[in-house]
Formats: sequence, C-alpha cells, structure tokens
Amino acid sequence: MALICSSPGCESSVTTTLACPNCKKLGMDNFFCSQDCFKTNYSEHKKIHAIAKQLSSPDWTHNFNFSGSLRPTLISPKRTLPSTIRRPDYADHMAGASESEQRDKRNHNNIRVYTSEELDGEYGLRHACKMGREVLDCAGKALRVGVTTDEIDRVVHEACIERDCYPSPLNYYNFPKSVCTSVNEVICHGIPDYREVQDGDIVNIDVTTYNRGGYHGDLNETFLVGNVDDDGKKLVKTSFDCLAAAMDMVRPGTLYRDLGTTIHKKATKSKCSVVRTYCGHGIGSLFHTQPNVPHYHKNKAKGTMKAGHVFTIEPMINLGNPGDFTWGDNWSAVTTDGKRSSQFEHTLLVTETGYELLTGRENEPVMTWNAALNTR
Repeated sequence: MALICSSPGCESSVTTTLACPNCKKLGMDNFFCSQDCFKTNYSEHKKIHAIAKQLSSPDWTHNFNFSGSLRPTLISPKRTLPSTIRRPDYADHMAGASESEQRDKRNHNNIRVYTSEELDGEYGLRHACKMGREVLDCAGKALRVGVTTDEIDRVVHEACIERDCYPSPLNYYNFPKSVCTSVNEVICHGIPDYREVQDGDIVNIDVTTYNRGGYHGDLNETFLVGNVDDDGKKLVKTSFDCLAAAMDMVRPGTLYRDLGTTIHKKATKSKCSVVRTYCGHGIGSLFHTQPNVPHYHKNKAKGTMKAGHVFTIEPMINLGNPGDFTWGDNWSAVTTDGKRSSQFEHTLLVTETGYELLTGRENEPVMTWNAALNTR
C-alpha cells in the first residue's frame, strides 16, 4: 500500500524517504512527497510536535505535583564519544560512580594545593578551564527563542569532542546528558530535552570539561532569552553580583565559610534568597572534592584559603523563598514556590595576592557585568 504525504491536505504518494527530522526524534514516521511540499506546509505540520511531546511526557510526570509552569519533555538517546577521548572513571561505570572521588572522601580531608606544573602543563588545569570557557561560549551562541535544550546539549557535546575533551556531566552518577540546562524555576541539574526555549525564559547553561591531562574545568552562566520581565532581569543581575562580591574576598587567609555571609547580604539587599542545599566545591583532577563552599550565611564550612587552592563559587539565587525539591527525574532541583532561580559559576585559583579567574573570558581578569553578553 502506497504511503500518502503527511502534509495537511496533500494526497500525493510518497516515492522517497524524505522524513521530518523532528518527527524522527519523537519516534514518529511522517514522510513527504517533496522538499517543497514539506517547506510550504511546515508551519502547520509542526503543531503536531508540541502535541507529541505532551503525550510523550516521562511516566513520573503523571500526577506529579509541579511547583511552577515548566514541564519536562522527551530526552534524546545518550550521545557517544570517540574512543580516543580520555574518560573519567565514572564514564563507563554502570551507576556512574566516581570511585576516585569516593576514595578521596574517605582518605583525605586536606584541600589540595596545585603546583605550577599541574596548572601550566600542555593539558593542565588551566587548559581544562579554557576549554570549558570555549564550550560555554559555543552553547551561549546557539541559545535563542525556539531552540531546544537538547540542541544546546548537542552543541556542547560536539564542541567537547572538537577540543578532545569529555563532557564531565555525562554519566556522572547516571546524569544522562553532556550539560545541565536549568530553565526558570529549575535551580540546577536540569536535563536537556525537546522543550523549545520560550520568549522570556531565563536559561542557565552549566558546562564542565575533562581534558586529556585528566583535569576538570567548571563554569556556568544564566542567559536572558527574548523579552524577560524586570523581575527576571533583576534576579539574573543579582546572582551575578553575588558571585562577583564573593570573588572579591578570595585571597590567602580568607575563611571559606565567610563567603556565604557576603553572598547572603548581596542577595537580601535585592529581596532575593540563597539556596542552601547546593554549594561550590574543590575541582581539578576530581570533579567534586574539598573544599565545600556554601553560599549561605552562618554556614560551618571548614578551611582557610591558601595559594594553590582551586575551587568553584556558584551561588544559586531565588526570586522567592530559598526552598528546593527534586523532580521525579532524580536530578532537576526546582524552587518550592515555582518562582525563578539564577546562577553564575567560575573556577578560581588562589594566588599569593588574590585569585586568578581560570574560566574567565579572554582579557577579562575580573568578572564584569555586560548585559549584552547574557541576552539572547
């Protein structure tokens, strides 16, 4: 029996295998009689994509009590990498467990001091952070109204491969994607899927790269997409200012616990709140290690900064209350009141006189606000 073209109103027989690529992603077989017919009728045809995504929501979403308006959709199959790319120990672990991190947690309480050789080697820690910066910039350029977060994941994945790097989030404790994309009320660990970014969304893109030398570089930014309202703009700028204020404190002798007080004061001044569940962390040869860097007031973090320490600061700032809970995908952390959350993150090296911004833009030794760089 001959196939009939899938364009509305077209009854021509299909003699080719011309298929809609978005339908293929959604597991549907829709074929067309010609490229011209597909293009002419695409504006009408694409309406079925949104319907299919709704009908194909993950099982856990049925009867789930969402706090906000965001809903997850289908995710694409796990992406693969060439065998030539160096993998962290969790990459091929069935549970995604990092045995090296677990060993480190059991046996070491000291904060590692990195040597110039470890930092400056051809594939040293500085290189890993530079690669992370480049990959995030690629992702940011791809972000716009109508693009899916799955497409951002594809861009990140391929940009990592081009730089001979492994995307650190992939399979880390079974995280299914190469980047975290956290939209609106998602605080962190959002899983890229087929939802299209909407006009007015705020989108955090969190990139970590693992290079041939065996080092991770970690950073993230929140982007304003299209016509974001004043509260959204205030929130994103406040999260940026919170990170900048904390970074100003980084130098030998500073207590890690004191960063949280500075972040708290900056956030509350803008009538925002600070998430307490997630914190910054040591990074380098391990994705997550000592020190823990909480972002909230009166925390009990241990440790004093010394030259050679490498860690992230990544305050998560909410427009409403500081509460969070996790979706049924076991990853996406969202606000309890459904209000939006924003975050910025950098990897820093403590120097003898202050800090070096390892994941900064080129020729930007101090993080500087420029709204145009984070507006899409």
